[in-house]
Amino acid sequence: MTEADARIRLYQASDDKLVKFSIGKASMESLAVANRSAFVHPFTLSAWVALSCIMIQYLNWWPKPEYGFLGYLSPLPAFGCWGAVILYLMDWFNRPHFEDASLNLLRRPDVADIANYYRRSPSSGFFILEYSGKFVGLIAIDASKDSQSQDTLMDKGKLSSSMKSKHTMPQGTSSVATIRHFYIEEPYRKAGIQNDLLAHAIQHAFKADNAVKEIKVTTTSLILYAQKCIRDAGFTLEKPIGKFGIYGWKFDLLVLRRAQWEKQDAVL
Repeated sequence: MTEADARIRLYQASDDKLVKFSIGKASMESLAVANRSAFVHPFTLSAWVALSCIMIQYLNWWPKPEYGFLGYLSPLPAFGCWGAVILYLMDWFNRPHFEDASLNLLRRPDVADIANYYRRSPSSGFFILEYSGKFVGLIAIDASKDSQSQDTLMDKGKLSSSMKSKHTMPQGTSSVATIRHFYIEEPYRKAGIQNDLLAHAIQHAFKADNAVKEIKVTTTSLILYAQKCIRDAGFTLEKPIGKFGIYGWKFDLLVLRRAQWEKQDAVL
């Protein structure tokens, strides 16, 4: 990949709609993966086959060779019926958590006013990755005094008291930076382009202000490309956050400390 083909640049106001769409899309991608993983889980497949066979037995839909080829298709409606029901139930169970998480992301102060939020600290930045002029991905690293806050702009229908105006946002750099958003379009993931984007954001955070001592990020095994990229960059587990979904997929908080990054950077 040449410099003429790919570039990493700062967020611009014209990116607003695309960025917010991509943030929501990245969050809801976890739901699609969770539903797909739940359906192919051995327990789910066992339940699907068992329920379908019960229905076939009750309705006498077993294959009937005397009707030729079509006679062997008679059990299929039972499998189709229970497959649709199970898919619906998986989505019904998994969806509330992921929809709430997506809404919370879009209601956070950094998404409401991206340009002003990410200029409050020299180590903060919202970066767009482009390839041949086409949007490929994004990463947002927050090193402001609010970097560890999970507050949203909505609290029982009222604006958060600390974020009513951009003029009230505290300035300065925190010792802990947080990667709030990280997303790469699916066709580009196999090329490993996410590694370059993550490395750029990490380098920016640590080099722009020595006050930053560590960077934290939340990962999940549902989004394997991002989790692998983050772990390959040197992030280690700080603590498990919790389990979500019908089969309890894990969400973890990972951390990269300055000392570890400097060792890696020296080797490179």
